[in-house]
Amino acid sequence: MPAAADTTFDFAGRPVGPDHPPLVIAEISANHLGRIDRAIASIEAAAACGADAIKIQTYTADTITIDHDGPGFVIEGGLWHGRSLHELYSEAHTPFEWHGELFARARELGVPLFSTPFDHTAVDLLESLDAPAYKIASFEITDLPLIARVARTGKPMIMSTGMANLAEIHDAVRTARENGVGGLAVLHCLSAYPAPIDQSDLRTVPHLAEAFHAVAGLSDHTPGTACAVAAVALGARVIEKHFTLSRADGGPDGSFSLEPDELKRLVEDCHNAFAALGSVRYELAGCERGSMNFRRSLYVVRDIAPGEAFTAENIRSIRPGLGLAPKHWDEIIDRRATRALKRGDPLAMDMIDWRAPGETA
Repeated sequence: MPAAADTTFDFAGRPVGPDHPPLVIAEISANHLGRIDRAIASIEAAAACGADAIKIQTYTADTITIDHDGPGFVIEGGLWHGRSLHELYSEAHTPFEWHGELFARARELGVPLFSTPFDHTAVDLLESLDAPAYKIASFEITDLPLIARVARTGKPMIMSTGMANLAEIHDAVRTARENGVGGLAVLHCLSAYPAPIDQSDLRTVPHLAEAFHAVAGLSDHTPGTACAVAAVALGARVIEKHFTLSRADGGPDGSFSLEPDELKRLVEDCHNAFAALGSVRYELAGCERGSMNFRRSLYVVRDIAPGEAFTAENIRSIRPGLGLAPKHWDEIIDRRATRALKRGDPLAMDMIDWRAPGETA
């Protein structure tokens, strides 16, 4: 595995890497439902939930597709069946003219806001707003010119890998690094909306870290929070999850997005999962010291006279744990007491005559 120092990078003043808590990103995407007031309210709610960063998407319907109903331009199957790409993106996009106000509000709240650009004009806009980082969407991972343009900003890049094979991920990572990317996280992603948990293949997360010498993470479209928390235990240090004020309000992404109480729990559980990892340890933990008293140990359970033999009737293995460990039982039985012992005395080494039978002092 690569050393942590080799892969850790700075994200808006916060270290992201193997030895640091996961960066939990709330993705607003289309959940603003075409209203800037809802977009701002979503940023405020995500910040209140403790999200480490908030993400939007930067494109227009005309920069991502064309208005056409030919083959491939109309979605077949799934959540958006029957809708044209242009229609879907017209509804889902975050207007360029909103961006300044959204970035300003996030800065007031002290939470980093960044975005996924889908073409060079989007990068230009985000650079004018001093975006702290960039996301490359899984569908754009083969757009090497876009990756190169983003990398040349010198800022961190978070890259989703959904649908990409190893060769395509290699090309994207190489392009980013050759063009000066300022830190890289590679996110395992299942590009299905919503995504089935049983196809998540989270073991890919540590493999990405090892194969590409990068911070690994998860862009998660499954219901709930279980996959994200499990991914943290497997090494994910960036977690991205779609966020909405209310699924009942609908919208293109609403059905697979978390509501505020769920996002709050996600942030807490991901950070707690990281804290629980700790290190390999077999020594007594500080919090366990008070519990040592509840171990079993050997105790006198009936008064014993000096020289009397220890038997199963006068000593037992009981709680508390202040006497000799039970492992000494076979060594002690039939040996004799060095002095008078009272019921309730914890056995100690100096209470036992360790001389062999017939041996004298």
